[in-house]
Amino acid sequence: MKEALLEAKKAFQQDEVPIGAIIVKDQQIISRSYNSKEKNQDVTQHAEINAIRLASQKLESWHLNECDLYVTIEPCAMCAGAIIQSHIRNVYYGAKEPKTGAHVSTIMLFDTPGQPKVNVYSGVEEFSCQHLMLEYFKLKRIK
Repeated sequence: MKEALLEAKKAFQQDEVPIGAIIVKDQQIISRSYNSKEKNQDVTQHAEINAIRLASQKLESWHLNECDLYVTIEPCAMCAGAIIQSHIRNVYYGAKEPKTGAHVSTIMLFDTPGQPKVNVYSGVEEFSCQHLMLEYFKLKRIK
């Protein structure tokens, strides 16, 4: 999660919502990314989606069933859908996202019957992940 936090800090420095993600296979980071929605004016440029794209390119396959995703904030419905469809086996996230989180905060998308099973673990480095988001939005309110 510390590597995902480094990615989130890159987003923060670029005035993007500070969410970072990494994908690991065989205990090696194969992709890393952060939100780039504002920079690219593309609503799909969430950290998780970007990391999935990069991992799929590296592995030359959209099947990421031997991969784990670490992300600083609870995935939204769009990202949860991409995670499920790419067959990622484990998701580890830091802090809950009360407005859009699709694990437990608003809906439980990972528990949809008939979908590939994704194991989801929350609260990893929760304070650090939450603190970064709070600092970002505090600065946005000041501006």
